[in-house]
Amino acid sequence: MSISSTIKSIQDIMRKDVGVDGDAQRIGQLVWMFFLKIYDDKETEYELLADDYRSPIPDALRWRNWAADQEGMTGDELLDFVNNQLFPTLKDLQPAGGDKRGYVIRGVFEDAYNYMKSGHLMRQVINKIVDGLDFNKAQDRHLFGDLYEQILRDLQNAGNAGEYYTPRPVTQFMVDMVAPQLGEKILDPACGTGGFLTCAIETVRKQQVKTVDQEQLLQDSIFGVEKKPLPHLLCTTNMILHGIDVPTNVRHDNTLSRPLRDYGPRDRVDVILTNPPFGGMEEDGIENNFPATFRTRETADLFLVLIMHLLKDGGRAAVVLPDGTLFGEGIKTRINEQLLETCNLHTIVRLSNGVFAPYTGIKTNLLFFTKGQPTRDVWFYEHPYPAGVKNYNKTKPMRIEEFEVEKAWWGGVERSDRVENEYAWKVSADDIKGRNYNLDIKNPHSPDLVVHDPDVLLADYARLQERIAETRNQLKAVLAAALSSD
Repeated sequence: MSISSTIKSIQDIMRKDVGVDGDAQRIGQLVWMFFLKIYDDKETEYELLADDYRSPIPDALRWRNWAADQEGMTGDELLDFVNNQLFPTLKDLQPAGGDKRGYVIRGVFEDAYNYMKSGHLMRQVINKIVDGLDFNKAQDRHLFGDLYEQILRDLQNAGNAGEYYTPRPVTQFMVDMVAPQLGEKILDPACGTGGFLTCAIETVRKQQVKTVDQEQLLQDSIFGVEKKPLPHLLCTTNMILHGIDVPTNVRHDNTLSRPLRDYGPRDRVDVILTNPPFGGMEEDGIENNFPATFRTRETADLFLVLIMHLLKDGGRAAVVLPDGTLFGEGIKTRINEQLLETCNLHTIVRLSNGVFAPYTGIKTNLLFFTKGQPTRDVWFYEHPYPAGVKNYNKTKPMRIEEFEVEKAWWGGVERSDRVENEYAWKVSADDIKGRNYNLDIKNPHSPDLVVHDPDVLLADYARLQERIAETRNQLKAVLAAALSSD
């Protein structure tokens, strides 16, 4: 049975359980089981590599000793074991000798729950996992990437507003253009399920890692923070699947909850890759962690301020942001001013509609900047639809090949020899300053040019009012003439 068929059959079983209410709980239930199965498969690998390997999980609670036997515990016995032994012990796991793996497992289970009420249905689910998935097989591990994306799509459909799965082509393009190097500290301050981090890991590993020491250097250079428990659990699992054996640098926390002034030189990083939540508001008081000049409860704006602060001089960032972050009065103006004065915002890629469908119809942009020098010019590139495509959807998703045109135009690491064309145009920092730091600049080569410049909009409004008055006067004249003829 294929992995996708296995997952579908598991979900069908869970729907029969009265304790599992909706997609979000089904996914939460599925993920902690996957984690234990994946971790057990990884432990088989660890045991082959090190004769003295000792599991941080007590023997009775290891997947192989309570779940792998398809004729083993079931019904009330299984339910009692999971609720009263497995979860309490793992939530309060005390790692022996400071074993970092134990801390990872405890972190995973701190906010995990067993929602199932039927031990018999739980046994059926476990048997499907035992039968259908072997994460030590290269093929299954590869296919799990596709499965992972399906879980993420289901998670979005479960109604988690403001959290959008970033398509793999966008993630890969951003990583390729930022080009992280071995030994650089790489951070995603709103890492979700780890898409940017795993992409960076695979890219650096493939291109630059040749020795065991280099692999360890890579593993020590990956950092992530995720606020919500389920995406954090998914991220930890994702890290382990991608060879990060002890992902202690991926924390369950809210990056914005720490006062900005408390982030010091040791917290600075070389590379930031992220798609921070947007369209939402932070809880009361979070804005007080930021200087008065930048205080807002809008999540995307706060993350942009944080990213600028966390980059080292010379550090590089690629960030997904909605159109609404690019323009606005007051705080948004001051944030954009800070961005242009402290960083070289060299490129904004304006994505086509539908990239994040069906999660959101909000138009999005990819901002690329380097900290330490002010912006002189901003290049804009409007990403076009491929031939024959009018919008992205499930049957016609975005493909990584679409970015080959941008890559050819990019001009390498130095971004040299860029030229304007029907998709690319350059705007000076002085012009942007004259627009009150409005970065929502439409393609001047587009026949459907739409602007948000207040002066332009007011002038358009005045002209519209003039035409309305003229039309009204014409109608009055026609009506007066008709009445006088009577």
